[in-house]
Amino acid sequence: MEKRVLIAVVLSFLVLYAYQAMFVPKQVPRPKAAQTELATGSSAPGAGQSASSSSGSAQSTQPGQAGSGAAGSAGGLGSALLTGPGPNQVVVALVSATAEQDVVIETDKVRGVFTNRGAALKSWRLKRYKDKAGRPVDLVPQALAGAAKPFFLTTGSEAGDARANSALYRVDGGGAARDPKTGVYVVAFEYREVNGIEVRKTFAIDAAKFTINVTVDATIGGVPANVGIVMGPSPGAAETEEVSRYIMGARALLYRDGKIERHDAGALVTTPVYEGALRYAGVDDHYFMSAALLGTTPVRVEYRPLTLQDSQGKPTHSFVSYSVNPQGQSVNTTFFMGPKEFDLLKSIDVEFVRAIDYGMFAAIVVPLLRALVGINDYIGNYGWSIIALTFLINLAIFPLRHKSVVSMRKMQQLQPEIKAIQDRYGKMKATDPGRQKMNQELMDLYKSRGVNPASGCVPMLLTMPILFAFYSMLAYSIELRGAPFGFWIQDLSVFDPYFVSPVLTGITMLVQQRMTPQTATDPVQQKMFMFMPVIFTVMFLWAPSGLNIYWLVNNLLAIGQQYFTNRIIGAPKGSRPPADRRLKKADGAA
Repeated sequence: MEKRVLIAVVLSFLVLYAYQAMFVPKQVPRPKAAQTELATGSSAPGAGQSASSSSGSAQSTQPGQAGSGAAGSAGGLGSALLTGPGPNQVVVALVSATAEQDVVIETDKVRGVFTNRGAALKSWRLKRYKDKAGRPVDLVPQALAGAAKPFFLTTGSEAGDARANSALYRVDGGGAARDPKTGVYVVAFEYREVNGIEVRKTFAIDAAKFTINVTVDATIGGVPANVGIVMGPSPGAAETEEVSRYIMGARALLYRDGKIERHDAGALVTTPVYEGALRYAGVDDHYFMSAALLGTTPVRVEYRPLTLQDSQGKPTHSFVSYSVNPQGQSVNTTFFMGPKEFDLLKSIDVEFVRAIDYGMFAAIVVPLLRALVGINDYIGNYGWSIIALTFLINLAIFPLRHKSVVSMRKMQQLQPEIKAIQDRYGKMKATDPGRQKMNQELMDLYKSRGVNPASGCVPMLLTMPILFAFYSMLAYSIELRGAPFGFWIQDLSVFDPYFVSPVLTGITMLVQQRMTPQTATDPVQQKMFMFMPVIFTVMFLWAPSGLNIYWLVNNLLAIGQQYFTNRIIGAPKGSRPPADRRLKKADGAA
């Protein structure tokens, strides 16, 4: 029995540790070419590369300046169509703007800024979520100078890409129009050249759902272009987050054939392209996501990991850029850029919720999350809501824990007799047929005393899915991000700044262990049990405060239950067998 309990505890620890470790993307340095590309900004045309002019005016351009980098090469997302005007040839713009212009979409949830230079998204700030500086999180990285902006284009022509992503587009109506019935904002951009590229982008922004539908029609020399959408490195909130065992960095995310796939930066270096009917595809980090909702449309998605470097040249964080190329000559695609909030994702697509990495216990996590949110609606503090939900869970599993403790107490009383039987057969090899008699004697002993050797660990194992599901919920639910508890804990999604809660958690684990009936007689096993609180304490030093509060309260309730159970079943009955007592006396006399 004691071996089974030890195995159960050790396996639980290993599963918990692996569950934390296995989903964290490794920091894989990019090749020097990719790092230089990001540093020089060759991936996206800047203001100095503008090929636009006012209607009827002329300006020369150098095509081919934006064919690589974060935006992806034109050849990488479509075959060459027409090259347009050659070097030093005049480009005449029929429809364009004379100056840069920002179009701002602002609601109580989001502030989006579109620029007419390249008709792209310049900033996308989520007002309800703050970064470390206390500002609304921006899902468009502002620290990556020269990186491609969301909704840049690939057209199948390097020259076309250079002009399409640097031109000054005309804004229809001078700004965005809001539909009073749906609340959707619509803004349209247009740019046209004589015998060159013609591009029209129309954005329909549903700020309540953090979605942007983009429609693109593009031709080069009158020939329809195979248009791809470049979303650039995203989500930008990752630039302010410290990737650790508990905080996941940027990685690729896609859904196909009924399964969710996640690929970290290291895997994307060797396999950057995914094709087929992808229900959705994009990039996410621990709490936020940028993804294209593709349905059943055949599509080609290309990922490009990017790595920043510190002053010593060491990689500090990996971003992931992605491009979407529908298999057709026009684009009408909806993109989501927002928080991984369960109900929000479900309202968009029932399978979209699988983007939240709740793991194998997702079926248990969802009702737990709903219960936590429901309790918080009344309490108004997620820290106290965690405590209340932990209490309710412990109340529900009280019968199982009580049965487990009672069974372990019975096993504890049988330990002297079990050891006596094992000692009689101790010199026999494991393959000796005589060892079967030992097992038979043990089973007869259990039967005569009415003890089931598995009844001590089985009830405890039945509670493990609930505990792991609770852990997964607290680790990945964005509801806890930035949520204060009080006292010194001002954010339940980050570690305790003074390590008070993990230390108290370790102390309560030690107390609980001392109160639990000991069924192990092997000194090695006993030492391993004693080290468990230390291991868990070290492991949880950098865990989110919400997790530490849960484990601490759970341990305190378990101690209270243990005390209550001990009062019910009383002190251990019986004493050591006479032979065992004589052996102890002889050892003492010696």
